[in-house]
Amino acid sequence: MSRQSAPSSGIRFERVSVAYGKRGGLGARGANGTYTALDSFDLTVEPGEVMALLGPSGSGKTTALRAVAGFVQPVSGRVLIGDRDVTALPPHRRGIGMVVQQYALFPHMRVEQNVAFGLKAQRVPRGEIAGRVAEALEMTGMAAYARRYPRELSGGQQQRVAIARALAIRPGVLLLDEPLSALDAQLRSGMLAELARLHRELPDVSILYVTHDQVEALTLADRIAVLDKARLQDCGTPQDLYRRPRTEFTASFVGNANLLPVSVGTGGVRFAGTELAVATVDVMPGADAILCVRPHLVGLGEGENTLRGTIAEVQWRGSTHRLFVDVAGHRVKADVRELRETPALGAAVALHFAAHDAVLLPAGTGQAATGPVAGETDAEAAASTPSVTAVVGAISVAKGAGGDIDG
Repeated sequence: MSRQSAPSSGIRFERVSVAYGKRGGLGARGANGTYTALDSFDLTVEPGEVMALLGPSGSGKTTALRAVAGFVQPVSGRVLIGDRDVTALPPHRRGIGMVVQQYALFPHMRVEQNVAFGLKAQRVPRGEIAGRVAEALEMTGMAAYARRYPRELSGGQQQRVAIARALAIRPGVLLLDEPLSALDAQLRSGMLAELARLHRELPDVSILYVTHDQVEALTLADRIAVLDKARLQDCGTPQDLYRRPRTEFTASFVGNANLLPVSVGTGGVRFAGTELAVATVDVMPGADAILCVRPHLVGLGEGENTLRGTIAEVQWRGSTHRLFVDVAGHRVKADVRELRETPALGAAVALHFAAHDAVLLPAGTGQAATGPVAGETDAEAAASTPSVTAVVGAISVAKGAGGDIDG
């Protein structure tokens, strides 16, 4: 794809904090009654990198994205795009594209008019607009639908049009806010592949991708930033976070690992009276720790590091069964190949795992949140969610575009 030089890419958060005023609901309450939605957030997204912001509802991930877009104003810290400090700049002067989960297409405009909206708002010469619209639609596989209205498209097709509109302005930074959450599982899988392909075709564009879906983050991102309670909890490559998490929260939220409390000995650990052979590097003997083992690495039957318990629940998942086994009062999950005969509830079973598949974590590094424990409440999210026009226009509309943006 031939492109003119894109605006500066790369994003840097420097100790960014965002707080809302006095409102009801859950959140991290400050001394003055405010609710902290993002707390001293430091993160760098390199030029051309896909960074996923992953976390539960209310963790601060969407607030971080809105701080880049210019829809929320930090109470402290700086946001930089490339080498430019954009903290105080209005959205339309930041040189970014944005896609949200509701698509935000104008229903009275055809596909090509929707894609051209930002270009007209930026007062791109009329002679260039048709070519750039065609280029963006070709990239997203929607060239054949240019004359259709949004109501004549499927959900996946509408999302492609929204992405084409964001790409048409040739942004240096692309913000994706839960872009696939409104799609069914099959469409999500296809759109993930499309987004990966687009990233390969646009290697200079930095992408900030907000999601609560770990599969999307693991599939698409170069790195993942894990947020909880308005703070950055962990950051690393998908492989690092999955295979060698550094905190209980990361291990539980990314991959739903088994987390077992153990005491560290000289040659291994002790769990519920059972000696287990695992590496104890950098952990002092006698210390308490958390043993992390992924369910798919736990086998049924005796073997290295055997645990004994009783079946509490069995879930069939097509090609696998997930077994929930009570071991000394702790629930251990095991994903095993589909069983011809499943064990009965209450049946005694043995589980095992290899020493190299286990990771020791410091005790007390946090459990996964089960709800919106911090960040935006429903009221706050609604108050700070931009309208269709704001999302489409504010990030690309130069002041004074006026009637020139119509259709």
